[in-house]
Amino acid sequence: MFAGVVHAQNDIRYEQIEDPVPGKGQVKVKVQYTGICGSDVPRVNGTACHFFPMVLGHEFSGVIFDVGEGVTRVSVGDRVAGVPLVPCMECEDCSRGNYSLCKHYSFIGSRQFGSFAEYVVVPETNVFPFADEVTFEQGALFEPAAVALHALRVAHYSGGRRVAIVGTGTIGLLTLQWARIFGASDLTAINRSRGKLQTAKKLGADHTVSTLDEDYYEQAMEITGGRGFDYIFDATGNEEVMKDSFKLAANKATICMIGTPKQAMSFTVSEWELINRKEFFLTGSWMSYSAPFPGEEWDLTAYHFKKGDLLFPEEMIGARIPLSRIDEAFEMFKTPGRVGGKILIDSRS
Repeated sequence: MFAGVVHAQNDIRYEQIEDPVPGKGQVKVKVQYTGICGSDVPRVNGTACHFFPMVLGHEFSGVIFDVGEGVTRVSVGDRVAGVPLVPCMECEDCSRGNYSLCKHYSFIGSRQFGSFAEYVVVPETNVFPFADEVTFEQGALFEPAAVALHALRVAHYSGGRRVAIVGTGTIGLLTLQWARIFGASDLTAINRSRGKLQTAKKLGADHTVSTLDEDYYEQAMEITGGRGFDYIFDATGNEEVMKDSFKLAANKATICMIGTPKQAMSFTVSEWELINRKEFFLTGSWMSYSAPFPGEEWDLTAYHFKKGDLLFPEEMIGARIPLSRIDEAFEMFKTPGRVGGKILIDSRS
């Protein structure tokens, strides 16, 4: 089969490799689409790849092409989304259903061959069937949608509150939609790009604020009448913006960090003191899983894509690129501002 194979930093090649065969308890998926995750970029353009040669790709959709011995959960022809985490299922965290926190895990597309290929073989527990009403493009978005919903679970989210989504990339826009679906009384999107803020408005934001405006903090606080936001979900990983969340938070608020910073952070005494004075709850969110594996996050993603209130509009897609041109896709990330949405790799061409 053909695959996009990483051989070294800045060296991903479209080439033929051995066609995988499913073993006991495994399935072979004919891949349709794979989204390029932000974590894939440093594995190709940087030094984050675990080993070479490597086939990345974990946000994928496809059709069951073949099954190994003992497979009962799915059948040939089923439409499925990829569930990339392979937890050990034996450690204390796994026994408590905290699969995202497993320290002995494998991961499809980073620690074992993934879906930047015509076919991928995975355990049967690592595919999630979806209905005919759900497109394969939406199927490739199941994993990031579940990541976004997991953040709401970690934050013990409840409706009827003021919510701010900071950062309106793919994860931010999906988090915004989940907050809307589950009843935010007032929903504000904060981002640098005014174009992405327009998309946020279409997806349900009541207010938008651009960080390009010198008075963006004042604008955001005015929306809340000076009280601050009850929930803040940060999907930026930007150190300065992440710290701004402390100022934007209401008393007793919840701040959930989905994005991860790229460098060390430091805080002034007055910045850190906001945690004490406001008594807000600060947490992080990691991956997208709960019990029973892969979890409610995946069940609800399938349900709301089918229902039609979880959306993946054209504005969220940066480009569709054939697998044969996967090297060009990763070159795009080298130009700041060139990638304006989710890049989908089409394994059918």
